[in-house]
Amino acid sequence: MPPTPPIVLTIAGFDPSSGAGTTADIKTIAAHGCFGVGCITALTVQSTLGVRRSEPVSGKMIRDTLKELAADFTFAAVRIGMLGSADGVAAVVDFLKSGKQANVVLDPVIRSSSGEPLLDDKGVDRLRKELLPLATVITPNIDEAAALANMPVTNVEQMKLAAAALKQMGAKNVVVTGGHLDKPVDVLNVGGHVHEFASDRLRSSSTHGTGCAFATALACHLALGRDLDDAVVMSKAYVSSAIARAAKIGKGAGPVNHLYRMDDQPRPAQDAIEKTH
Repeated sequence: MPPTPPIVLTIAGFDPSSGAGTTADIKTIAAHGCFGVGCITALTVQSTLGVRRSEPVSGKMIRDTLKELAADFTFAAVRIGMLGSADGVAAVVDFLKSGKQANVVLDPVIRSSSGEPLLDDKGVDRLRKELLPLATVITPNIDEAAALANMPVTNVEQMKLAAAALKQMGAKNVVVTGGHLDKPVDVLNVGGHVHEFASDRLRSSSTHGTGCAFATALACHLALGRDLDDAVVMSKAYVSSAIARAAKIGKGAGPVNHLYRMDDQPRPAQDAIEKTH
């Protein structure tokens, strides 16, 4: 019997185009040799052209789903993304408080890349005060860091200041992702020590879901026993490759290729496929 893979729980919204959210997370989790289970927190109407609207799942449904999953599985890591409402945030806070969870990665989704609000002000406030201290590491992008820390974040020095402010608010470890900067740089604040992780910008329109992919890959590497510094480096490398090897899908910002490693697997020749039909 093969060994049981680490089980990673994703708590996030549903993206029908599968570039972000739970379905994308499941692909990322599988790509890292883990087994993914999911709790959907919100439904969205979206495509590669952007988010049109969203509708949160009830807090009771989220609570019941998490309770059922926790009764059946032991999670090696938990990835938290879009929560949709203050009630959704409260449900996840209650879940994390009800039993100690290892390797909790919080990606504080507040607004879509196309500008659609995905969490109201009450939800943001509750996330900041109640959920942020329960996470092992939080992974806001520069806009999310600015909203949470209540300060402008447009360059590396401001990223460092925002990470320090979020630590003062109770965050254990912070990775502020700077993929939107002209020169992409991520800032990691762990144990009061600040590290910068720079990378080259990839010119691609296939960038939908990069934040989800990074946070979920990070959760997987932590689940596999890697330390945070190594997990950040490996997650950045995964996202870069997923962008570089993405096909053009859809009419807008297409998804990254979460399963690009499958492209390297040997496949049957076309004539062999035709003979089976």
